[in-house]
Amino acid sequence: MGEYLYLCDEWGRQVFGFVHHIYMSRQTDKIRELFERREQMLLGGGEAAVEKQHSRHKLTARERIERLLDPGTFEELGTYVRHHNANFGADKKVYDGDSVVTGSGLVDGRLVYVYAQDFTAFAGTCGYMHARKICEVQQLAMKVGAPIIGINDSGGARIQEGVNSLAGYGELFENNILASGVVPQISGIFGPCAGGAVYSPALTDFNIMVSGTSYMFLTGPKVVKMVTNEEVTAEELGGASVHTRKSGVAHFAVESDEEGLELMRHLLSFLPSNNMEEAPRVASSDPVDRDLSVLNELIPDNPNTAYDMYEVIGQVVDGGEFLEVQRDFARSIIIGFARIDGRSVGIVANQPAAAAGVLDVNSSRKGARFVRFCDAFNIPIVSLVDVPGFLPGTGQEYNAVITNGAKLLYAYGEATVPKITVITRKAYGGAYIVMGSKHLRADINLAWPSAEIAVMGPDGAVEILYGKALRDAEDPAALKEEHIREYREKFANPYYAASYGFIDDVIVPDETRKRIARALRDLRNKRQELPAKKHDNIPL
Repeated sequence: MGEYLYLCDEWGRQVFGFVHHIYMSRQTDKIRELFERREQMLLGGGEAAVEKQHSRHKLTARERIERLLDPGTFEELGTYVRHHNANFGADKKVYDGDSVVTGSGLVDGRLVYVYAQDFTAFAGTCGYMHARKICEVQQLAMKVGAPIIGINDSGGARIQEGVNSLAGYGELFENNILASGVVPQISGIFGPCAGGAVYSPALTDFNIMVSGTSYMFLTGPKVVKMVTNEEVTAEELGGASVHTRKSGVAHFAVESDEEGLELMRHLLSFLPSNNMEEAPRVASSDPVDRDLSVLNELIPDNPNTAYDMYEVIGQVVDGGEFLEVQRDFARSIIIGFARIDGRSVGIVANQPAAAAGVLDVNSSRKGARFVRFCDAFNIPIVSLVDVPGFLPGTGQEYNAVITNGAKLLYAYGEATVPKITVITRKAYGGAYIVMGSKHLRADINLAWPSAEIAVMGPDGAVEILYGKALRDAEDPAALKEEHIREYREKFANPYYAASYGFIDDVIVPDETRKRIARALRDLRNKRQELPAKKHDNIPL
């Protein structure tokens, strides 16, 4: 009996071993298949396509993600998604991932969601499954409250999929809209972006374009030629220079993919992960009360002489570090991010060295969009004001300077984040009201002794107030000079406005950094509500 049991047991072990061997062989085969698919997937559209991408001085989608994220933190999603289209022979070419790489990772230890279109596969074109992958990471980002970074490099809608491709784009756009003001959205235009594809970057908060290798337009050069008979290159129609200087569609221009990815990381450092958080505070070794005496001599004696507002910004912010947004567009206004006492702030400043710092169509909408972004993401707004008014003329009126000026007015008025305003020199007319005045619920309004707050400048005011007397005078020039002097004595100082409480304090310029830092500290727990509404109706 014992021998029988022994034989049965031995037989069982042999059978188990045999079965286990077969099972393990099958598992090994499956794992080998997985590795083979992974290896093929990492090549995107193949080695030749990758080499072609590199020859254009462009990184591949996966290389871009690797450089963007902290090393070893990328978690891919939708790895084996494929298209399911057989039209026009599309079923003969199928890639795992369907021409876009999506997933999550860390930037400086903070969670972000990312997608990068793969130009080596289907020229990065957007089919329905391609779009669904992007939608998935958009939705996850909103659920967990993490920024979304999209890297665009695509031939546009996948023609073979017809309306399904358009449906994918539409759902992608809807998610852009839902995410707006909830999580930061950053777009990198690292290659072609044409047709309907341009609307996703246009809906995001910041666009970064690579000079020479990227472009954006609704209709390409060939269509333009057919419709208007206008000869134009892709670069001339929608290159980085066009959109950073003329249209304002793009916020930054960089010289390479690598520079663009580093800029994304730098930009994120100033931003919170979502609209419920504060931006990360950075320990600062820059004393808030350091010497700023150079500002005491900055304002020229002649009120019509320009000076550079960048000098004020450089003195006021931590370490002189200022990340300017839309630097080359509408240069009469300066916008960008900085830190004061380690806290992220949005800087909005008139630039007297560019068109005397006037507000016009472009500078108004540039400022408005930035103010609204800061307000959405709990970033205090510091306004440095030297504005003679709005630019006059038919060109401005015909292009709706009224509506565009109202955008800036509206943005400041609805903003509930801490708002600190410093008037350095001129603050005339409606432009005074628009630029973060007390009347738009600014919290702290300071002025330098050189501040001039009035309905208009002396020359224009005197012409209106004393026009008839000047025409009848024996010496009109002398009389006009006398009245200008009188007007300046009354309004070419901040004390008249301060007497009504419209200016909280008149400060020595070298106190500016210290006073802003203290105001930021005092206002860090500010809570202000807007009237209940479905949504606003900002004048678009």
